[in-house]
Amino acid sequence: MKRWSFSSTMLWVGLLFIYLPMLIMVIYSFNASKLVTVWGGWSMKWYFGLLDNSQLIGSVLRSLEVALYTAVAATALGTLAAFVLTRVTRFKGRTLFGGLVTAPLVMPEVITGLSLLLLFVAMAQLIGWPAQRGLLTIWIAHTTFCSAYVAVIVSARLRELDLSIEEAAMDLGAKPWKVFFLITIPMIAPSLAAGAMMSFALSLDDLVLASFVSGPGATTLPMEVFSAVRLGVKPEINAVASLILLSVSLFTFVAWYFTRRAEERRKRAIQQAMAEEAV
Repeated sequence: MKRWSFSSTMLWVGLLFIYLPMLIMVIYSFNASKLVTVWGGWSMKWYFGLLDNSQLIGSVLRSLEVALYTAVAATALGTLAAFVLTRVTRFKGRTLFGGLVTAPLVMPEVITGLSLLLLFVAMAQLIGWPAQRGLLTIWIAHTTFCSAYVAVIVSARLRELDLSIEEAAMDLGAKPWKVFFLITIPMIAPSLAAGAMMSFALSLDDLVLASFVSGPGATTLPMEVFSAVRLGVKPEINAVASLILLSVSLFTFVAWYFTRRAEERRKRAIQQAMAEEAV
């Protein structure tokens, strides 16, 4: 009989601690009762009721829009910052630049949100932009925050690359920008995808920054949920959260499936090349 080791026990305890609340939330999203804590039988009415809740659906769409724009902008800026930190080894202020890039990782979000709020207010007074805070200011704040995560992820990948491939391309006459787009970018594509997905998740989940820099008509899903929870959890919140959890799970599974297939194709290509070389 197999004995449970301490590590296995702690693993299962940790998994239950993380995923059991999610499972309970999904189950109670099918609760027929209006009281979240009282089970009233199985029902799908809260899912159908979401179609009539225009305020909640609007906040979901705004959050998805901001998260998508944030993922694109943060990936671009974070990649450029990572490229400078790893490939441009000597320039004045390199240490300061590296500290500024990674500062949002250790800075409390309250401080970051308050600083951005004061910046937007000062800019509005000096140059008249932004005229009002809304989705644009939320996007800027989220991009500032998420770019640091992308820079760290991409920097780790860039440090592992073999520079001889890029040097060989430049020796054959390729311009630096062409080497970057045709050789470097494909080799760091997995880290770019990871940074983009992390930026999307962080932006979709953020509450503190959005609370500071949002304005009228720019309520995101976390803000909507937080406002509703203070008055009591509504069954619609469980339904929305369950749909988001399902979407993220499906997306993660699809990404894992295609990544696995690409890795298998790469291994087969390497084995075939080695076999041909041996022959």
